[in-house]
Amino acid sequence: MTSNSRKIALTGASGQLGQRVIDSLLAKVPASQLIATARTPEKIQPLAEKGIEIRQADYERPETLASAFAGVDALLLISASEIGKRAAQHEAVIEAAKAAGVKLLVYTSLLHADSSPLSLAEEHRQSEAAIKASGIPYVILRNGWYIENHLASLPVALQHGAFLGSAGEGRISGATRDDLAEAAAVILTSETDHTGRTYELAGDEAYTLAELAAEVARQSGKAIAYQDMPESAYKDVLLGAGLPEPVAQMIASSDTFASQGALYDDSHDLSKLIGRPTASLKDAVAQALKA
Repeated sequence: MTSNSRKIALTGASGQLGQRVIDSLLAKVPASQLIATARTPEKIQPLAEKGIEIRQADYERPETLASAFAGVDALLLISASEIGKRAAQHEAVIEAAKAAGVKLLVYTSLLHADSSPLSLAEEHRQSEAAIKASGIPYVILRNGWYIENHLASLPVALQHGAFLGSAGEGRISGATRDDLAEAAAVILTSETDHTGRTYELAGDEAYTLAELAAEVARQSGKAIAYQDMPESAYKDVLLGAGLPEPVAQMIASSDTFASQGALYDDSHDLSKLIGRPTASLKDAVAQALKA
């Protein structure tokens, strides 16, 4: 199966990572080889105008998955967004992929999922185990923390002059969604056999939240500082900003674990896969300030 003949599908094509994977794939293979799936196909209908086939894949309706993956050679399973439901949802995708005869299953997991203390890790561990037990040839892409997760609070930081968090001096090997999407596209289209490999995907340049705040201050010309606080206090801030309790708890606890090194990695697997250095903190901040 060569890259110019395989049918490539991905789940979650309407999401932020999925959209970027599509863009990266279009730079490598013809649109006619691509199949984009989503729970609500209407959300990705514009992709049909580019020549990409649109199919429905609803994790909660397994009957949609069999037809979604029919004729697919390589499938990218982008991890679902519903925390607490993901292991079961992924299991449904894995079973349907096996029944459809998918030849390669690529899964977006979590950095150091096998040992990570993050609350997000357990469902990823379960999903990785299910993939390995399925017998489908696979590649695990353990995505690190998105730099965008931190830069999402940029407008508030600029308004109030502070980034808030509970990560202390923990170094975070953040990566951009664009770089992580490019890595997935490389695996899906590569003539090199990556089967059975697990990649720890993180940015080349680790940073503390204080360094992030300093870079924003430098580029914006505004006084921005990092304000570290106890996990419980940070969670209260997030709740006050309107985040649901489970999400606020997940973010705050992830910061605490970051202070202990849980979001750090120096393998450089990501830059090796994409064949160039990952986006720098400087570049990511500049991009965010333009948005």
